Amino acid sequence: MAKVTITTLLALFFIATLNAQVRDSTRVIDTISIQKERFKIRKLYIPVALMGTGLAFNSNRPESFKNEIAEERNEHFLHFGTSVDNYLQYSPIAIAYGLDALGVKSKTDLANRTAILLKGGIINAVLVTGLKKASHQLRPDGSNYLSFPSGHTANAFAAATFLSEEYKYKYKWMPYAAYSIAGSVGILRMANNRHYISDVLVGAGIGILSMKLSYWTHQYKWGKKRH
Repeated sequence: MAKVTITTLLALFFIATLNAQVRDSTRVIDTISIQKERFKIRKLYIPVALMGTGLAFNSNRPESFKNEIAEERNEHFLHFGTSVDNYLQYSPIAIAYGLDALGVKSKTDLANRTAILLKGGIINAVLVTGLKKASHQLRPDGSNYLSFPSGHTANAFAAATFLSEEYKYKYKWMPYAAYSIAGSVGILRMANNRHYISDVLVGAGIGILSMKLSYWTHQYKWGKKRH
């Protein structure tokens, strides 16, 4: 029952995330001038919902939902282990720059795009590291006290947001591909017994919000020709 529940929950929040991102892709990009990504309150709904749900599940009681999921994992996938998630978390970034290298132009020029990526990565790292130290929660495998939130998942969703923002104007399916990759990272972190579902949900929300904040606050001053 728990396996069905986790699959349903993850599918629902991934679909909701994708639909929200795709709706934002209707904006036409001016190939001459860069249009600043504008903040709208509705764009907070998905990351806030993810983090709120994760916090709601973050109970240390033995009978809590996150512990039930971990027990199901140990019962059915005790010996599962893979390092794919270590590399998959950054793959949306590689795809974004790879497409650009192949001549498929992104929304933002190289200098500004890189500045946005670096700023979003710093925001993401600060939030994740701060929460890990503040929460001091034991991982499900008992290896250390850096369980909450999932850094891999946060990195993956920040990278997916970056890829989606840069190419959703050209390819309507890009958010689906980007967030599917990010979602698989979150699932693998639980399958590897490194994180609880609460860690993954909060990590996903932080990742999306971090990169969105970077786009919203960017001033597009890099690479401008000076007269």
